[in-house]
Amino acid sequence: MSAIEPSSMTVDNGAAHERRALYAKVAWRIMPVLILCYFFAYLDRVNIGYAKLQMLGDLGMSEAAYGLGAGLFFIGYLLFEVPSNLLMTRIGARKTICRIMVLWGLISIAFAFVDKPWQFYLLRVLLGAAEAGFYPGIILFLTYWFPSHARGRMTAIFFAAVPISGVLGGPVSGMIIERLHGAVGAHGWQWLFILEGIPSVLVGLCIPFILTDKPSQATWLSADEKNRISADLEAEHRFKETVELKGTSVSGVFAKGMVWYLIAICLCQTLALNGIAFWLPTLIKSLGVSGAFEIGMLSAIPYLAAAISLVVFGRSADRRMERKWHTAIPFLMVSAGLAASVHAHGNLSGALLLLAVATAGAYTVAGMFWALPSLFLNGTRMAAAIAFINSVGGLGGFFGPSLIGFVKDTTGSTDYGVYFIAATSILGALLVAFLPRNVVNR
Repeated sequence: MSAIEPSSMTVDNGAAHERRALYAKVAWRIMPVLILCYFFAYLDRVNIGYAKLQMLGDLGMSEAAYGLGAGLFFIGYLLFEVPSNLLMTRIGARKTICRIMVLWGLISIAFAFVDKPWQFYLLRVLLGAAEAGFYPGIILFLTYWFPSHARGRMTAIFFAAVPISGVLGGPVSGMIIERLHGAVGAHGWQWLFILEGIPSVLVGLCIPFILTDKPSQATWLSADEKNRISADLEAEHRFKETVELKGTSVSGVFAKGMVWYLIAICLCQTLALNGIAFWLPTLIKSLGVSGAFEIGMLSAIPYLAAAISLVVFGRSADRRMERKWHTAIPFLMVSAGLAASVHAHGNLSGALLLLAVATAGAYTVAGMFWALPSLFLNGTRMAAAIAFINSVGGLGGFFGPSLIGFVKDTTGSTDYGVYFIAATSILGALLVAFLPRNVVNR
């Protein structure tokens, strides 16, 4: 039985089966919608990695300038994430997700019309501002529906949309760039932004009609099912009141040591995640692959490994009620895979395998990490903490791509930037190892 469940919740096998069936019913109803949303969100965020293969020459940008532009996304994120998440607690998930998706879809389309680097920079900041609050908002949203003994798996399943977007988006992005280049006088990278931005707008407009904010509002749940979910979440709420951040005000969250400790871990995971996401096509190109479609196809392999790893680690963590090592080990996968890949430049299959290990680790870390903050706080305090951790910790997404771009322009190679990310991943594993086991392993 989960550590959050009181003794009165001891149930026989039949009742346990009913509970599993209930949360499976909830998952099948809301998770496909959330996965679809995040699929397009992440596709619109990182498709510049493929657009870069053409657009740098057209805009006259250096590798360092591209890295800066890729990272500027997280400045917009930093400025607007906490307000966006707090607003969601007032207006609900449906309106919030609708607003975010429509805005980021329109901004993504606007990238097709840039012809100067400063326009690219501005749109990256605006894209971050538009998307701010989406991921932490979903993490908050999951706490309205699932207790912690099921939430780790749901977080991992949701985050699997990211590598899935790489598995499907890589080949599609490569095909768009190659096949539509010159169509109606537009470059392939311009078509990429247009065709991958439109679905976000359309899905966003549908969200108010297909998503429910809370279990109490769900017409597809019976009164008994609503009561069971409410009882499970209330038991978790009572447990949280006994841990470190008890009684913390919303403003006080920002000064808590545990919050800043989680920010440090978040910095390490966003350095790894975004360093790989924004530069994977370039890293594969450096292995001697030239065609955009071939690069997209090969990029799908590391993302497929990441999708499988996320589900396996998420299920294992929930089954064993163990979060610490299920987060630390993927950090070490990132470090080992990246560091070893530097020495495999002459071996395409070997380097791709090592990049797959690193990518699987990076995405698994992100999926596992976001099950941790919700173990400490409730309600508005949790909304503020998750958004604050993601916004400040997300600066790793600014420094990672910028650093690799600077190193590549300076040395002609990405190797030293890759080594730096490998080192920070070891630091991330050490930080996770010192988290209090009695709090995180549940």
